[in-house]
Amino acid sequence: MLFPIGDDNSDRRITPLVNYALIAANILVFLYQLADESFTYGYSVVPYEITRGVDLVGAAVYDRSGRMIAPPQAPGPTPIYLTFLSAMFMHGGLMHIGGNMLYLWIFGDNVEDRMGHAKYLMFYVLCGILASGAHIAFGPQSRIPSLGASGAIAGVLGAYLILYPHQRVRVLIPLGFLSRITEMPAIIVIGLWAALQLFSGIGSIAQTAESGGVAYMAHVGGFVAGVILVFLFRNPPPDSRYRDRHYDQDYSRFRK
Repeated sequence: MLFPIGDDNSDRRITPLVNYALIAANILVFLYQLADESFTYGYSVVPYEITRGVDLVGAAVYDRSGRMIAPPQAPGPTPIYLTFLSAMFMHGGLMHIGGNMLYLWIFGDNVEDRMGHAKYLMFYVLCGILASGAHIAFGPQSRIPSLGASGAIAGVLGAYLILYPHQRVRVLIPLGFLSRITEMPAIIVIGLWAALQLFSGIGSIAQTAESGGVAYMAHVGGFVAGVILVFLFRNPPPDSRYRDRHYDQDYSRFRK
């Protein structure tokens, strides 16, 4: 198992203000969740609510064996589709938000550097929405709330893989009671993560629609969205912009 802990930022040209703002927003929303539990139940994405266009409100639902198959529901936003946005800033616990923000901190700044502030924000939100859409597509009748920035961050990882496949990423490798820190190219680190999500997602399809746990198909959907959308949102690398500009200038002088 590989745990990314940093990457090479020596070629970063801009301060990743949007990435910092996204991390801060996630932390603030999580703190609000701790203060108001009903907010979590009301503003998470519930596939049944989205596919039916209704806002479920009520107590938890149990099966005949006494197992809870749907947590309590609280009033959500109007329209209920706004949960696509609110849910991507919510988390289910300290480990959940800690892991997500670590990945966003490591990989998001480089992607923002290539897209610029405004396009990076649009890219991030769109990946998060498409990730939730993928999750809903594979369990449209589920009443289990889905929340977290994982889908949007999966899109960031997909973009990073395309933009910086050979960038060196520092990873922590647990070895029993010991651990080792080493560097690996992003194509290996992110590629292994993507493969794990894909295999886990395929396994989760066989589960019942009301099963809880990690929304792997949201991760897969967000990652695929990032790999595709990066070609629409990326800016040319600085070297090519410089080369193209000077080539045009030289060519114009030649024509004169």
